[in-house]
Amino acid sequence: MTRFVLVTLALLCLQANAKSADADVMKVTLNVNPIRRVVTMLQSMQKKVAAEGVKEQGLFDKFMCYCKTGAGTLGASIASATNANEQLAASIKETAATLAQLKLDLKAAQTDRADAQAAVAKATALRTKEAAAFAKESSELSANIAATKKATSAIESGMGGAFLQTNAASVIKKLSVSMDMSAMDREMMTSFLMQGHGQESDYVPASGAITGILKQMLDTMEASLATATSDENASVKDFNALVAAKTKEINALGAQIESKTSRIGEAGVELVTLKESLEDSQKSLAEDSAFLKDMATACKTKEAEWASRQTVRAEEMVAIGDTIKMLNDDDALELFKKALPAASLLQLKTTSRATKGRALAALQQAGQGDVRLNLIALALKGKKVSFAKVLVMIDDMVALLGKEQNDDNDKKEYCERMIDTTEDNLKALELRVSDLGKAIADHKEGIASLGEELEALAAGIKALDKQVSEATEERKEEHEDNTETLASNNAAKELIGMAKNRMNKFYSPKLYVAPAAPAAAAFVERSGVAPPPPPETFGAYAKKGGEATGVVAMMDLMVADLDKEITEIETEEKENQSEYEQFMGDSAGKRASDAKSIEDKEANKADLEATLVATTEEKGAKTKEAMATAQYLSEVHGDCDWLLSNFAMRKDARAGEIDGLKKAKAVLSGADFSLLQKAQVTRHA
Repeated sequence: MTRFVLVTLALLCLQANAKSADADVMKVTLNVNPIRRVVTMLQSMQKKVAAEGVKEQGLFDKFMCYCKTGAGTLGASIASATNANEQLAASIKETAATLAQLKLDLKAAQTDRADAQAAVAKATALRTKEAAAFAKESSELSANIAATKKATSAIESGMGGAFLQTNAASVIKKLSVSMDMSAMDREMMTSFLMQGHGQESDYVPASGAITGILKQMLDTMEASLATATSDENASVKDFNALVAAKTKEINALGAQIESKTSRIGEAGVELVTLKESLEDSQKSLAEDSAFLKDMATACKTKEAEWASRQTVRAEEMVAIGDTIKMLNDDDALELFKKALPAASLLQLKTTSRATKGRALAALQQAGQGDVRLNLIALALKGKKVSFAKVLVMIDDMVALLGKEQNDDNDKKEYCERMIDTTEDNLKALELRVSDLGKAIADHKEGIASLGEELEALAAGIKALDKQVSEATEERKEEHEDNTETLASNNAAKELIGMAKNRMNKFYSPKLYVAPAAPAAAAFVERSGVAPPPPPETFGAYAKKGGEATGVVAMMDLMVADLDKEITEIETEEKENQSEYEQFMGDSAGKRASDAKSIEDKEANKADLEATLVATTEEKGAKTKEAMATAQYLSEVHGDCDWLLSNFAMRKDARAGEIDGLKKAKAVLSGADFSLLQKAQVTRHA
């Protein structure tokens, strides 16, 4: 330190003390080398720098501990989340596969149940038709058997002529045409039956042969009735067994469908839950990874800052140490003593009352009612005041006000940033909730529309199945009617041919075609005795050739009509069958198309329902998040609005307080006598 600096300091102190107007005057003579004071201050600085280094070292160690612990914790969390994500992805894949299989199983069960129900309906319709046919056949056979028995009994009793006038004879006449028998037997029966209608015949068959034919017919009809009854009983048994088996199958498939439907719903909910869990876990993993990366960057930055800080502090400590060493050297002290010989002759005058008055005025002007400044003012009003303590209080107060202003600045910046960010988030959430509400309405409308379309398609398939069933029944009835009509027409043609041939045998022998040897000729000689010759009754018979020609011509017309009808029926049958096959093909295509549409729409409906559930849950979550954000924004406003509205006023008031404190410190610093010798104080009136 040069002589000029020391002298300047001394003059400044004298000038400050000269301004005092107080009556009390203190006279102090310097007795301490000024360089010692400087060394003491440097040593105090050295201690503060070292203390700050120790304190900051503790803070840095804590930060590094946080980096290591936080990195380990986040690493474990990331590893756990990664493992959980893999497990969730596997679970989602497995659940999706299970859900798809359940849907396939449900569809198969529904198809099997529909097939079983259709089989039962088809078997029931067939059984009803067979039962009706059996009842009809059984009734006819029973009536024919009864009539045959009556005829046999009547002939055996010698009442053949009377029998021919009964209704039973009419039945036998029909049977003689429809039943399968030899031409000779049919001719014999016809000749026998024609006696009751005034027809003349030159031969009356023996009653034994007629009885044999009737018994053969009876045996045939009874065998047919027994066979029909046996077939009916077997059909009933088979039908009952089929219905029982199909009913059991339908019940089992119904239970399976209910179980599959329930499991599909549960699997769908589980799949949505797993996907949401995976999404949340992936989001958490991304946040943890980003935080770990940011923390690593922050820790690395902090280490660099700490290294730089340590370097600067070391340089500062070296500079202070070198300065102390330079000033505290014995040769330097001797030099300064020689360089400042007049310092001990300086006398300073000051008044403590004036100094305290100026300091109090500065504090009162800046305080504006601050209780913390009032404490310093109260200390200055005391009689035994220590300026050193007051200066420390002022320094602490200035530092505290500076810290409060920095806190207000930080909080103002934080409040403005948080309010803007939170308001933006709230607007985004409200917009998202509105969009989700619209999406939910659209999903519900789509589901309702698909439901209506599915009902319409199901009703269409049901109506189509009914039409197919009705068309099938109608086609079967038409086919049976046509077959029966063709059989009747062909039988009629055959009968007409037989009749025509029989007439030709009599009227036109050249046109007669002899039938094959009758297989039932044994019945003629059944008794082992030749039949007796007919009795003589009439003379030679005159043939009615002209009338026979007319009859034959009429038969030919009848055959022509039958041929025409047969051709028409065959043509109609072919056309009806073609139309039926075309209708069945079109119906099958339409049903397959509608079934495919139902499957697609059911899949779309299930997807929409799953999306609706997810969207509804997301809307609920976003609504809660928006409410929480609004609540948080309200809390931020509650915490920040007062500061934001009063920030400028608080900043100005705090600046005024700091300015007043600095003025008070400047005033009090002028009364610091630590560099002067104490002297006796002389009071003046």
